[in-house]
Amino acid sequence: MSHANARLTPAGRLILIQRIQSGRAVAHVASEMGVSRTTAWRWWRRFRECGILGLQDRSSVARSHPRRTGACAETRVRILRALTRRGPVFIGARLGMPASTVGRILTRHHTPLLRDTDPVTGTVIRATRRTANRYEHPYPGSLVHIDVKKLGRIPDGGGWRAHGRSEMVRGRGIGYDYVHTAIDDHSRVAYAEIPADEKGDTAAGFLERTTAFYASVGVRIERIITDNAFAYRHSSAFRNTALEHGITQKFIRPHCPWTNGKVERLNRTLATEWAYARPFTSNAERAAALPAWLDYYNLERAHLGIGGTTPIDRINNDRGQYS
Repeated sequence: MSHANARLTPAGRLILIQRIQSGRAVAHVASEMGVSRTTAWRWWRRFRECGILGLQDRSSVARSHPRRTGACAETRVRILRALTRRGPVFIGARLGMPASTVGRILTRHHTPLLRDTDPVTGTVIRATRRTANRYEHPYPGSLVHIDVKKLGRIPDGGGWRAHGRSEMVRGRGIGYDYVHTAIDDHSRVAYAEIPADEKGDTAAGFLERTTAFYASVGVRIERIITDNAFAYRHSSAFRNTALEHGITQKFIRPHCPWTNGKVERLNRTLATEWAYARPFTSNAERAAALPAWLDYYNLERAHLGIGGTTPIDRINNDRGQYS
């Protein structure tokens, strides 16, 4: 596979071939294109043998693996692993094979690690931290992720971040800020605010204002996904608010927060770039800085997950595409 700084991409190889076809010497064309004569002759030979298709990148994987462990030996490794539930060192000693070879065989067949399995039954008991299928919904509003980020409040005069841990700071017992956050799955346009708590009525009010915010940028929310907190799963106020706006509720699998990964990543970015970006002298000062940071996140901050564009630009581009 050609890299970004490669001398010859498939298009560049075609130019090289066209110059050679015009009757010019291969050595002269190679010098002009900044490659060796050997490279130029290689692509010229491939073109004569395979035509245009010969100029495409080829996989560097070997066509055959003559020294690979045989299928029968791999089967014995897998059977012994299933029967004994032991690691590569033990299995390798029993079968007369290097432990590294046993490890590669188990990895090749996607055998779960022993630490992730029940020692008695061998079944997987630890959830993976990665979702098998990464997804992105096709248009804004198709799915909005919602969550709550809990932050310790800042005492008047500043906390330990302002004065250092060696100083005595009276911040214990002043409670938490509950930052309710929402992010559109497709465009990454985000909304956040700091209500007094995370109760059902409060979450319902946040959903009402979130719906109005997305409507202001031309997006209608069709679905929301949340964790299984009481306010989302059991609050009649939250459920009724969703029904009033025609919003379908979805919930993550228990103990799998990465299913709601986009809002979890937003919470991390929010903490890094807003909540802990600088030492605030009061809780009110930090709260007052949130709207400006949200405007920066939505309007100016390039998002690598959507190709380096800004969230609002992605909404505007989609609107122009479908209008």
